[in-house]
Amino acid sequence: MSHPRPEGRPVDTASRARRILEESARVKRRAAEVLGPEIAQAAEWVIQTFESGGKALLFGNGGSAGDAQHIAAEWTGRLSRERQAFPAIAFTTNGSELTALGNDYGFDRVFARLMEAHGRAGDVAIAISTSGNSPNVARAVEAARSLGVRSIGLLGKGGGELLGKVDLALVVPCDDTQRIQECHITIGHAIAQLVDERFLGEEDA
Repeated sequence: MSHPRPEGRPVDTASRARRILEESARVKRRAAEVLGPEIAQAAEWVIQTFESGGKALLFGNGGSAGDAQHIAAEWTGRLSRERQAFPAIAFTTNGSELTALGNDYGFDRVFARLMEAHGRAGDVAIAISTSGNSPNVARAVEAARSLGVRSIGLLGKGGGELLGKVDLALVVPCDDTQRIQECHITIGHAIAQLVDERFLGEEDA
């Protein structure tokens, strides 16, 4: 089945692609200017967690669920160099579990219930939400606090409700969901690299 071609003036797709990448880079440069101390603190908390035998617990919805799984895999697997496996759990990987909890407790409680199951004092939670207003992420952060689990928020759009709930907020200075998500995974990689460098030394040392 053919689809009608859109009407209007032709789009210079190469120039448009370049502008999209340049805008993504601009957001990352701005984040680098304002979030350096928070990224360093987040890495320090993760290091302390792994050194003490705790684990990282990651969660989010949609693209943020993908980011949670991606970052967790950098720790259970490896970033770029061989090392011991670090304990990290992404709450979004078990479809049977998520659908059971959503059905029995409501979607707003799926991550909170998993936090109750897996969270222990000394762990660190990484809550990911581009808006900062995801109810199920907020409830998981509340559950984390009640368990003595420190929380880090990867947020955007001013931080939303989660700004006042997480223990450490990393708010991407942008209102565009796509650009925020791109910056979140870059921040996740930065944290993972800083963690590796503490255990393995700097790569260019």
